[in-house]
Amino acid sequence: MPSIRDVASRAQVAVSTASAALNGTRPVAEATRQRVRQAAAELGYRPNLLARGLQSKRTRILALLFPAPHSGFGLTEMRFATAAAEAAGELGYHLLLSPETGDPIEELRHLTGLGLVDGVVLMEVSLDDARVEFLLEAGVPFSMIGRTREPGPIDHADIDFAATAGDAVAHLAGLGHRKLAFFNLSTGTYAAQYGPAIRAGEEFAAAARAAGLAYVDDYRPGSAEEGGQAFERLIEAHPDVTALAVMDDHAAVGVIAAVARRGWRIPRDLTLMLVLSSARVAEMFHPRLTTMEPPSAELGRLGARMLIDRLRGDVPPQGRLMPCRLVPGDSSGPPRDSTARKETGGMGS
Repeated sequence: MPSIRDVASRAQVAVSTASAALNGTRPVAEATRQRVRQAAAELGYRPNLLARGLQSKRTRILALLFPAPHSGFGLTEMRFATAAAEAAGELGYHLLLSPETGDPIEELRHLTGLGLVDGVVLMEVSLDDARVEFLLEAGVPFSMIGRTREPGPIDHADIDFAATAGDAVAHLAGLGHRKLAFFNLSTGTYAAQYGPAIRAGEEFAAAARAAGLAYVDDYRPGSAEEGGQAFERLIEAHPDVTALAVMDDHAAVGVIAAVARRGWRIPRDLTLMLVLSSARVAEMFHPRLTTMEPPSAELGRLGARMLIDRLRGDVPPQGRLMPCRLVPGDSSGPPRDSTARKETGGMGS
């Protein structure tokens, strides 16, 4: 197995320079760093992370913690993780993906107690997140992709929900819609005070009020079946709703099926919008759905970089909010009045 000395010899640099170029322990000229990395790649050299950690008291390993979602880790979530891993790698760190399947505090205590990670990036943050309190008390460096109710001096990168809701409502109002409904995340997720669910609900209500739109919420479907059922209840109670924003992709599947059962068509009879879903996910629907696409890659990179900045020195706390991007699809259109919709069909049509 090749050693660091073999790499240094091939790159024609000192052993200490080769080590610094690979480990980031001190600045090295970019040309030299690239030459050392190329030599390492050609030789198949892999650094011994544990041995390096014993010498420097740093392993250069970060853990990305996220509660394992019931519906699986989808494309949107994966963009956060892969971008964080890429950013860490560019700065000489490795990112360990650590899904939480049991007691999150016990798993966090075990992970940090092993001494194998230098810091933690938290995902899927709730407003009052017990993991944050544990990490603060334990003195473990960390950052958040998301934020608690009052993040204060904690490094965090999150979605700007006020700007996102404002852009979404402006799009719908611009098409002429006067009554909007909003389907939040599942009841359990909302009850757990998951940050995006609470903030999106509050900001969509505020944006609708500011735009003078009638607004309906308090629907929280978490599956395709629940999405269809929620849509039927919505139309029965509020037949004049012409636009619907949905946060759960699976619930949107149920909505589309329920629309079809009525003999309606999207967007002729209903404008449908996804919220916090990637454009790639929206393209899988028929018709292709309009979506408020989260800046997943940007936030993932920021979360990792903020933590590494914290590890490298005493820097001021960082907090960044970024809005979602409106990606118009084939599901947006001007409203059709409820009388015309009734004439196209009803239940069982």
